[in-house]
Amino acid sequence: MAEENRPYVVPMNFALDGDTVILHSAQDGRKWEMLKKNPRICIAWMLGETLAWQDIGVGCSYRVKSKTVMAEGEVEFIDDNDEKIRCLNAIMAQYSDRGFKFSDPSVRNVGIMKVHVKTWSAKEFGANSIPGKKIK
Repeated sequence: MAEENRPYVVPMNFALDGDTVILHSAQDGRKWEMLKKNPRICIAWMLGETLAWQDIGVGCSYRVKSKTVMAEGEVEFIDDNDEKIRCLNAIMAQYSDRGFKFSDPSVRNVGIMKVHVKTWSAKEFGANSIPGKKIK
């Protein structure tokens, strides 16, 4: 099977900025090259890991209670250093309220992508039943 016909999924850290998702990565490799050729992207998030069931003895009645969000859009590659720093700060703000500094070589060498989301969708899954245990 040709490389361009294979699906590719990769977990990434991100930040939300209105209807834009900010991503960062190396400026080379499979993900970067694929998005340079075709900037269309779909991003998926999932929350929740609680088991639920309608009948404790029927395997097909088991569900994982969860919520999902999907975003579809196009990638814009960011080259401007000041905008890269703004994007990196947006990502870091999700993990800490501290201020951060970024070295010039780090900013030059990081790949920053803005995904301009055109379509959002969300869904909540799981049976309304007796809660089970957390999946480990």
